[in-house]
Amino acid sequence: MILILELIAAAGTLASVAYYIVCLWCAAAFLRKKKTATSGTARGLPVSILKPLKGTDPEMYESFRSHCLQNYLNYELIFGVNDATDPVVELVERLKQEFPDRAIRLILCSPGAGANRKIVNLSQMMEVARHEIVIVNDSDIRVAPDYLQRVTLPLTDQTIGLVTCLYRGIANRSIGSKLESLGISTDFAAGVLVAKKLEGIKFGLGSTLAFRRRDLEAIGGFEPLADYLADDYQLGARIAAKGLKGELSDVVVDTFLPEYTTQQFIDHQLRWARTVRDSRFWGYVGLGFTFGLPWALLGLALSDGAGWAWALLAAAFILRVLVASLVGQSVLDDRQLSSFLYLLPVRDIVAFFVWIASFTGHTIHWRGEVFQLRDGKLVRKESAE
Repeated sequence: MILILELIAAAGTLASVAYYIVCLWCAAAFLRKKKTATSGTARGLPVSILKPLKGTDPEMYESFRSHCLQNYLNYELIFGVNDATDPVVELVERLKQEFPDRAIRLILCSPGAGANRKIVNLSQMMEVARHEIVIVNDSDIRVAPDYLQRVTLPLTDQTIGLVTCLYRGIANRSIGSKLESLGISTDFAAGVLVAKKLEGIKFGLGSTLAFRRRDLEAIGGFEPLADYLADDYQLGARIAAKGLKGELSDVVVDTFLPEYTTQQFIDHQLRWARTVRDSRFWGYVGLGFTFGLPWALLGLALSDGAGWAWALLAAAFILRVLVASLVGQSVLDDRQLSSFLYLLPVRDIVAFFVWIASFTGHTIHWRGEVFQLRDGKLVRKESAE
């Protein structure tokens, strides 16, 4: 039995080493394309930015402000809430006062049908949006002044239906916040680059979803997504199914992470893991062969420190650090990465156990509510019982 486990651990490590090499190849390809990309402008395309809100996030007001400081001629900002007493309303009103020349609107959305209140809000926000080009991004996203120029530029190509972008996680003081930031910069982003290179962008990321109104209407609007947790993935997949290409912009935005307690961190990681599991099940199963350090450490323990196990651990560790450096520093320009890199083995071990735990249930915690996931769709806990 021990020999079988040793072989599994060795196979897992070797598969991970191969995956890390692919990650390096894909990241290098992305950087080469970014370096040779032709510049341009899409300032002539009026844009509606939709930001559905619930509650407040770290550094939220400054993130809102960044959307008002764009070097762009014609755009509007539409915020949507479903509770007039939500504390985020005060921040939007403050933004309107600071930027009276910007087209900023706050929409009070009705509850509507659908378990995903973000999508319910977006459906109503689209009714008042004035422009053909639409951008949806999460409430905690902060952007550079040239964000709109660069994100909308690919949509001048009529064969492209969706533009999305990578993001950096700006960590707070807690260990959970630092581990999540590491995961975003060294693992999640690498996976996105591999997907882009091997199969193309057939999904979206909540950091940025840029698309045309007519393409949204062609997939039935937001309404068919109203019960899905991974609404960004579904939007990208459905637009791709219409024969349009997805584009990963070279823009990288910031997301500001909360100061998670241990329980909040675990809940968030499980929600993320179970979301991916239900969206792309077999691809998610395959993630088990990307945890190089946990597999190598397991092989080392089972083999009582055999030479081959030390060699595999060294190979996995070196390549894992190279991936973290190339993706986190060169692609994402994550300036916190060097401070947190010593936590990388801890992060990978935690992620390995989260991956295992994600197969043991369907419960997720999201924005203060508890849901069951059924084939990627949300069911409120009381409804599921």
